[in-house]
Amino acid sequence: MNLARGIGSEFQKVFTTRMWWLIAILLGVYVALMAGGFGAFLGWATENPDAAASAGGTTALPPGMNLAPLLYSFATSIGYVFPVLLGALAVTGEFRHKTLTPTFLAEPHRTVVLSAKFVSQLAVGAGLGVFAFAVSVGSGAAALAGWGLDTGLDSSDTWALIGRGVLAMALWGAIGVGLGVLVTNQVAAIVIVIAFTQFVEPILRLVASLSDMTASIGRFLPGAASDALVGASFYNIAAMGSSETLEWWQGGLVLFGIAVAATAIGGATTWRRDVA
Repeated sequence: MNLARGIGSEFQKVFTTRMWWLIAILLGVYVALMAGGFGAFLGWATENPDAAASAGGTTALPPGMNLAPLLYSFATSIGYVFPVLLGALAVTGEFRHKTLTPTFLAEPHRTVVLSAKFVSQLAVGAGLGVFAFAVSVGSGAAALAGWGLDTGLDSSDTWALIGRGVLAMALWGAIGVGLGVLVTNQVAAIVIVIAFTQFVEPILRLVASLSDMTASIGRFLPGAASDALVGASFYNIAAMGSSETLEWWQGGLVLFGIAVAATAIGGATTWRRDVA
């Protein structure tokens, strides 16, 4: 089995199960609710500032921040957990169901198998990114247009953001593979993904934003690097301190470095062990 055949085999493993479309549905619903719902609220608050103020709301946004990129970036700022999960499950599922044994019999070179998983999940993550942005742009633009606000769809900057967002989702899929190789227990991998992405890192980013010194370190967290690559995130509103971020290409390099490092370390350790 060469690399090309291995990649084809990995695609078949993904798309012959229900997991990929279940994750896609959850991703779509989550992003639609956040982008559409938040867009509708901000549209209402912008058009009705007095009512928003009396209800305890605010329309204040950081200088230079547009609503459209903020809403569209929900595809990555909250949706990145899904390609990570799918990438991790692509590896841990094989350990759980013992399907690695016939895979390694067909291809004794384990590096080829791992490389095929890495490349295939890059592509699957990109596919999820295209779907997530279709949902976030559709729901977010509809909410903005409903309140007569600029959707930004005629701007090249918006489409560049979408393109970088798809790249970010692809890299998150590869990071999931690295995590799955490092943590082969499926339940443990799922718990780590959910706990880190939904609780640990948001708290770390919030705390890091409180001072310039910690912010210079916090910008290298994977979620912060992803937001830098995309170029927009609702975390930019939540941050209370320095707004210092990486350049978009630096954010991409950080994500790629994490994916490669995690996969390489896992490949040199757990991946070489005998399959029980």
